[in-house]
Amino acid sequence: MTQSVQGSASTNELKKGALGVGFIVFFVISAAGPLAAIAGGLPIGMMLGNGAGTPALLLIVIGILLMFSAGYTAMARHVTHAGGFYAFVSRGFGGRMGGAAAALAILGYNAMQVGLYGLHGVATAGFMKEMVGLDWPWWVWAYSAMATVAIFGYRQVDLSARVLALLVVGEYIVVFLLDLFILKSQGMDGGGGLTTVSFTLPALLGGAPAIGLLFCFASFVGFEATTIYGEEAKDPERTIPLATYISVLLIGGFYTFSIWCLVVGVGADKVVETISALPDPTTFTFTLSDRYAGPWLTVAMSALLVSSVYAALLAFHNSAARYFYSIGREGLLPEVLGQTHPVHQSPHAGSLLQTAIAFVVMTAFVVSGSDPVLTLFSWLTNLATLCVIALMTLTSFAVIRFFRGVAAPSEGPLRTLLLPLLSGLLLAGVLALAILHFDVLTGSNGVLSWAIPATLPLAALLGWWRAVALRRNDPPHHAQLGLGKV
Repeated sequence: MTQSVQGSASTNELKKGALGVGFIVFFVISAAGPLAAIAGGLPIGMMLGNGAGTPALLLIVIGILLMFSAGYTAMARHVTHAGGFYAFVSRGFGGRMGGAAAALAILGYNAMQVGLYGLHGVATAGFMKEMVGLDWPWWVWAYSAMATVAIFGYRQVDLSARVLALLVVGEYIVVFLLDLFILKSQGMDGGGGLTTVSFTLPALLGGAPAIGLLFCFASFVGFEATTIYGEEAKDPERTIPLATYISVLLIGGFYTFSIWCLVVGVGADKVVETISALPDPTTFTFTLSDRYAGPWLTVAMSALLVSSVYAALLAFHNSAARYFYSIGREGLLPEVLGQTHPVHQSPHAGSLLQTAIAFVVMTAFVVSGSDPVLTLFSWLTNLATLCVIALMTLTSFAVIRFFRGVAAPSEGPLRTLLLPLLSGLLLAGVLALAILHFDVLTGSNGVLSWAIPATLPLAALLGWWRAVALRRNDPPHHAQLGLGKV
């Protein structure tokens, strides 16, 4: 039961009213890693996908995410819970499906957070070698980041939010500066002028748009995390929907505009050729920075790429810790995870567990001598993308089931039936494409390209089994799954 101690915080409640719209938006866009996407994932998506047509694909993804958000935020007004997808699926489909969603969320958010250590370590090692001559292994920087993330995650959520706010503002500034330099020169320094070819049907359908679509979706992973901060938000019925829409539009608008500027900078007919000719596709944005702005901006972008990935590490750590907290609080995981710190009111036990998982998994990759980007980062972050798309699909249909049993005339059928149904079907199609083309996402083929996606049904079955066991052993506790009550 909830325990209150005179003069101290409750031991199983998060810090109430700690976060406004602004801080939640910072958490979400930090998780999406805007600079990491512009400099890393999206150039690879352009090369393997439909090249200059990528901005049009981003607009399509924005449309799908807005449709999903309609039902998602409608349900968020009725369900305030740190369990996010787990809580929504539990309330829509019952405890057993909620258990499956809980396992998928734990797998996905931990995989994303751990995978990012590979990219952070490599980016930091390269930057420090270039700037100050320190030639240290990537894992030194990754473990250093892990230690500081653990400290921030253990303490107050608003402390983490302030750190993220500073880092994210810097990312947006440097990328917009590059955009402005390209537009000012009208892309004429080797580019193709201010073209709108990117938004034409031939560009959209050129190359392999299905592959490009998957990379676009991967770049948005993290936007959905608004609901997990509901218990810590000021006025959650207003704050969470507003933060969700702002996040989708802000991230999507930033990606679309900036990728279009990169197309302008190199020329629509030269995008794929230019990126393919580079030894490392992730240097594409930096080559344009050198060309249009100069080394000073490139150095700033390199530094902020490091901070971008760090911000994503912190945001996904917070997400994973809150999933451990909410699921432990309701009995699907050990009860100790459902306790919060008596002073900081943070999910400290979940934070410590997430750090321990990250340490063990990353150490296994380090000891095996695996490539930190091509294995640790690529395998785990793409696994996380599959998990999130699967959870979004389940949640879309859970919204429909939930509102069948809840009187909510103010929401209307558009938000409670039509848009959730359409987004669910579209997301199911995207999930199928992601699984069929997973070898492209990971750069691997053969057994591995199927073994990694196979962890999703295995995790879901384990979660289902745990919920069934709870129902058999403790029916009253099982009946409370997704309600946030203990």
